[in-house]
Amino acid sequence: MPAGGRPTVRSRRLGAALRRYRQAAELDQPQAAEVIAAHQTRVSRIETGHVIARPIEIRALLSAYGVDDPGVRTKLEDLAKQSKNRGWWLEHAAHLRPDYVDHIALEDDATYIREWQPILVPGLLQTPAYAEAIISGGSKYVAAERVEQLVKARMGRQAKIAEGGASYSCVLWETVVVQPLVGVDVHREQLSAILEIGKRKNVTVQVLPFSAGAIAGTTYAFSSFSFESEPTVEAVTMENLRGTSVLESPDDLAAYADAYDQLRSAALAPDASARLIRGALRSSKEDTQ
Repeated sequence: MPAGGRPTVRSRRLGAALRRYRQAAELDQPQAAEVIAAHQTRVSRIETGHVIARPIEIRALLSAYGVDDPGVRTKLEDLAKQSKNRGWWLEHAAHLRPDYVDHIALEDDATYIREWQPILVPGLLQTPAYAEAIISGGSKYVAAERVEQLVKARMGRQAKIAEGGASYSCVLWETVVVQPLVGVDVHREQLSAILEIGKRKNVTVQVLPFSAGAIAGTTYAFSSFSFESEPTVEAVTMENLRGTSVLESPDDLAAYADAYDQLRSAALAPDASARLIRGALRSSKEDTQ
């Protein structure tokens, strides 16, 4: 069973993949249960992510479903193994919501990460000072000890991008750049950090200008994730007042993939975005001289 007795995003991804292959093979759960000599309940719990299939079960099921691609078979077996592994973030687990852990696990597995942020600098770009200011200045009181742990977790998330482990693209609304939500010095440092991070080969930062109009109101902030060699969206997360929601239905994924494409198309090119950020940085310095 996944740690904590609840499905993880990894175990859900594994189960969803096995369900898709079963349905494509036009087999029902009782038939799948016969393949692995188990009760239908086990197949159901595997497909919902409540139980992690054993490698021998995965191989048997995929053979019954006619899935012979070695890459697919290896990927699902690896996903089963990863579902049982302790991620680096679990050292901060006492201070993290379960839904936030799901978000981090998606980031850690992703090959492509895409984000739209109309208000805040995304966590994957935040400096420690900016992260601390945003976390401690939120609508809910956060104890100093927890703020420290949350900042450490946020910095830990950035290793994936810094090491080139994923392609990262984000679109920021212009208000994120020109309207500080933190102290002026922290904001300046943050803008400088965005410019530096944006120079990495695996990072693309674009700014959606005010002149783009109503498209900025298309949707709230969201992140999308792909796990293959192609950037096909396979999961989306959205922040809300209750935490982080993970969207995985095909219709939701298609809608958010389309929304991101529209935002990216309306945004300034990376070079023009960098010029806008540098201009905002210069203006900030001039305003305090």
